[in-house]
Amino acid sequence: MMKILVVDDEADVRTLFEQRFRREIRSGQFAFSFAYSGEEALDYLHAHASEVVLILSDINMPGMSGLELLRHIREEYPAPPPPQVMMITAYGDQESHDQALRLGANDFLTKPVDFAALKAKLAAMEPHEN
Repeated sequence: MMKILVVDDEADVRTLFEQRFRREIRSGQFAFSFAYSGEEALDYLHAHASEVVLILSDINMPGMSGLELLRHIREEYPAPPPPQVMMITAYGDQESHDQALRLGANDFLTKPVDFAALKAKLAAMEPHEN
């Protein structure tokens, strides 16, 4: 099971992910947790760091931005394997994209999230049995 932490200040994101991944959640392929701020995400990671494989974080949030969160994650969780971090950016926000790359983001999604593309990215990340 792949544990994924979604960080976004928009409350409807939870409903959206739970609808789009209903089948995968039910089959035990993915487990999603949700945090509505960078601060809440760090609290969650402090308690569950070893479980989380992937963090999907919006960049633009009130309080701690997704970029600040990314910086904290890279400083606090350097141990292998570090969690993968995928940043969610507004379309065409090249500056945030470049800054996130420098801070160690693994991948990017643009809003509105293309769930078919996200599922393909997640499938590629899953450990495959030999």
